[in-house]
Amino acid sequence: MTSAFLSALGGRIAERWLTLLALPGLLFIAAATTATVLGHEHWSDAGKLRTWLDTLAAAPASRSAGTVALVALGLLLGAAAVGTAAQTLGAAVELLWCAEPRGPLLRRLADRRLRRWRAADAAFRTALVTAGRARIAGADDADRLAGLAESRYADRDRIAAAPPRHPFAMGDRLAAPGQRLWRTYRLDLAAAWPHLWLLAADGTRAELHAARVRFAAAARLCAWGAGYLVLGLWWWPAALIGLAATATALHRGRSAAQSFAELTEALADLHLRDLAATLGIPSETPLDRALGERLSQTLRKPS
Repeated sequence: MTSAFLSALGGRIAERWLTLLALPGLLFIAAATTATVLGHEHWSDAGKLRTWLDTLAAAPASRSAGTVALVALGLLLGAAAVGTAAQTLGAAVELLWCAEPRGPLLRRLADRRLRRWRAADAAFRTALVTAGRARIAGADDADRLAGLAESRYADRDRIAAAPPRHPFAMGDRLAAPGQRLWRTYRLDLAAAWPHLWLLAADGTRAELHAARVRFAAAARLCAWGAGYLVLGLWWWPAALIGLAATATALHRGRSAAQSFAELTEALADLHLRDLAATLGIPSETPLDRALGERLSQTLRKPS
């Protein structure tokens, strides 16, 4: 039984290593090699690349099995090293996406997002008032103005659902549940979260974990995109790959952050009574600020 478990564990580790490190790393090494051989001037010259490969294959060292094995091992190790670097950079991208507005650059980005949100909010409110007046007056273009107000609302919501506080959208989306729960129930989500997690069902935890994994995967993809953008300095088609990867990563990151935030808020809404009962706090009344304040006071232990 132990042997079977170790075999299964080894297979999973090998599969994860191959998927996350080796294959993407090998692709990047292949792209870097192509960039070195072709460059900008001969970016699509497949004949030149084929000639370089034939010359490499005809070299005397390529007929030695030991040399081939060493080169293969070096490629795998190089791919693993590149993949590890991408994972590390992906973790840094996660931290950047969720960063607080500290430092002049991040504060400038946060202020810019806030100005954009306020401008979009003003446009939405103006369109909403105009549509309401047209509806009351029975104007022929009332439906068109209502549609315009909905479009302005969508424009504002794409920036942030509430006045933004972070330099990037993912930070605001992940912080939104804590802000809404505090405004509604006066619940300190940071203090309550470990307890809510322990009360959650396995299926709920799996959904949250899946959203968290998708967010980390999007950050890694952004890191790979940055690597290809740098490679585009020597071979411009790599920059196209980098742009596509970065755009996809940003879209997936926003989607994963939104899913994680919605699941977090739903978990709190569904289990606040269970948490209160577990802590011995009466909760016969509907969820309100009184219950949230009692939970926050109980869970905030003095240092």
